[in-house]
Amino acid sequence: MSDFQLFLQSCMIFAEGLAALASIVFFKKIKGSHYMHFSIFLIFIFCCEMFGKFAENYISYPKNLFFNYFVIPIEFIFFYWLYAYQSLKNKKLFFLFSALFLLAFIPNELYFVKNKHIFSFNYTFGSLLMMFLVIMEYYKQVNSENILNFFKNRMFYINLGVTLFYIGTLPFWAFYFQLLEHMDIWSLYYSYFLLSGIMMYLLFASSFIWGKQNYT
Repeated sequence: MSDFQLFLQSCMIFAEGLAALASIVFFKKIKGSHYMHFSIFLIFIFCCEMFGKFAENYISYPKNLFFNYFVIPIEFIFFYWLYAYQSLKNKKLFFLFSALFLLAFIPNELYFVKNKHIFSFNYTFGSLLMMFLVIMEYYKQVNSENILNFFKNRMFYINLGVTLFYIGTLPFWAFYFQLLEHMDIWSLYYSYFLLSGIMMYLLFASSFIWGKQNYT
């Protein structure tokens, strides 16, 4: 890993902390709405990243299992809830996608080789489900009466961030092991993974700063 990528890793963690801090600073703007849970989610993710970064200096624990079996599933299921259950008002879609994502652990355990950092199959499948929700959200926003005031819609910033990170890096995780055979391409895409993560969390922070309560 290059010095530039190590720098981007630190920047990504900083961006996660900034998004969590913004959600706290602007908590009054989201009080009483489901975005309160988004704030809690961002704080939780930042704490998990801090734990993953520093805990191994003091205790011995399987870091990859912590993220693959705990943190990442919570990330996906939360976004399914935010998109399907809250924004799109489709509870059945939320439960269906959550169940499908969890069931994807079965073929992963039986047939797929596990990356020591991330379960490639689960992440790819989860991102494909996410892409479907992202497209539906874009469709909802484009057909909204408030389309001209899109910059006041918190979901605009969230959706753009998710598009850059989860959807933009979908091929990276889908073809992770194949890309490892071409390290120049892998390194370039990994840099994008980090940059898009930074952008996503900055957009999440922006959703609290510029988003309005009466735009959904």
